[in-house]
Amino acid sequence: MKRLSNIFLAAAIGFMLTGCGLYNKYENKVEAPAEVFGQVAGTAGDTSLAQMSWREFFTDPLLQQLIEQVLANNTDLNAARIAVEKSEVSLKAAKLAYLPSLYLAPQGTLASFDKSDFSKTYTLPLQLSMDVDVFGSITSKKRAAKAVLLQAQLGEEATRSNLISAVVQQYYLLLLLDRQMDILTQTDSLWNASLETQKALYENGKAYSTAVNQLESSYLSVKTQIVDTRRSIRSTENALCKLLGVTPQPIARSHWATAADYHTSTANQRMFDNQYLRLGVPAQMLEQRPDIRMANAAMEEAFYNTQTARAAFFPTITLTAQGGWTNSAGSMVIDPGKTFLNIVGSLTQPIFARGKIRANYKINRLTEENLQKKYVQTVIDAGNQVNEAMADCEAAREKHDYYHRQVEVLHEAYIGTHELMDNGKASYLEVLTAQENLLSAQLSEASNLYKGAQAIIALYIALGGGTK
Repeated sequence: MKRLSNIFLAAAIGFMLTGCGLYNKYENKVEAPAEVFGQVAGTAGDTSLAQMSWREFFTDPLLQQLIEQVLANNTDLNAARIAVEKSEVSLKAAKLAYLPSLYLAPQGTLASFDKSDFSKTYTLPLQLSMDVDVFGSITSKKRAAKAVLLQAQLGEEATRSNLISAVVQQYYLLLLLDRQMDILTQTDSLWNASLETQKALYENGKAYSTAVNQLESSYLSVKTQIVDTRRSIRSTENALCKLLGVTPQPIARSHWATAADYHTSTANQRMFDNQYLRLGVPAQMLEQRPDIRMANAAMEEAFYNTQTARAAFFPTITLTAQGGWTNSAGSMVIDPGKTFLNIVGSLTQPIFARGKIRANYKINRLTEENLQKKYVQTVIDAGNQVNEAMADCEAAREKHDYYHRQVEVLHEAYIGTHELMDNGKASYLEVLTAQENLLSAQLSEASNLYKGAQAIIALYIALGGGTK
């Protein structure tokens, strides 16, 4: 027994010197582009809006309730949670691989020779088997399982972030549609008054029927826009209900801020305030993103899978022990049974496996190389998303003052033109044009406010926000 142990010990030391590199830990050595954000106007800072929790970033109580509801009920997020639990079980099993396996295998035999009486024998053994992790195969599998768990956890974070983004986008779309409905309703009232005035002028012989028809046509156009907007509101509410996992129903929401009290709208205020657009150091900010961290964890898993494949070139060492009770001892039948113990050590060195081991190792190396390139592309895509979101923020912010001033001057033009028409100094066509221009400008201003909200939300998510 001592000689056998010495042989195995000498073999283990020799092979360990050869395969010591199998125990190396993963390090991300892939170089990502330096100027990953490209040309953006965001200022540098130690903190970023991405480091804010979603409750800090979205302060509307009704919106917070919707987010909490979707995080509790959404099917995709529940599936992501289950994936995490599965990975936790797999990691636990990988850790237990260091321990020996133990089996109880009782066996009984009845034997008769040349019509003699049956002899009865039994064996009641406990079998213990243990793989000695000399070349890091078990360790690499455990570390790979840990990387898989990390990917599942980050996948849950990414799903949570995407769900928050989807809910918020739909919520703000509802606010936009409400704002557009208010504009259209007010326009409907004003244009109806204009139409009644023109009808009165026509009845008194001071206007032509064509003027009445033109105004009525525009008035009916507003009516159809109201119907379309009402339908869009219903569709958006249904989309939100689908995310929430509930049957179609009205969605409680706040009111969209008008141009006068614009800065009371939290999401839009951040589009106008540079303190919320501090990007910090690009590399540090991108570390917040779940997809980049997942790409890194995938490279880590591939690294350890390669280590496991490499370990297959080296011997496997297994210790097996068997002990228990039996009443069989050669030609003698002993009752009661006696104890027995059997210990076996085995070493299996692959010599020729029809190319499977080498092919498996090469496949894992290629997988590792492919994931490294995907990691770089993921970083580039992330920087592109940040750049796009920042550009949208800047554009919406720059256009806001223009739209606001345009609405003011067109409103003044409409009032003045209407007064001139009442005094017979302007035609109905001038009034009609002024009305349509004002409506278009009001709707464009509201749409730009929504685009600004979309942009700051997209920037928040692009920088890795929404995971906390």
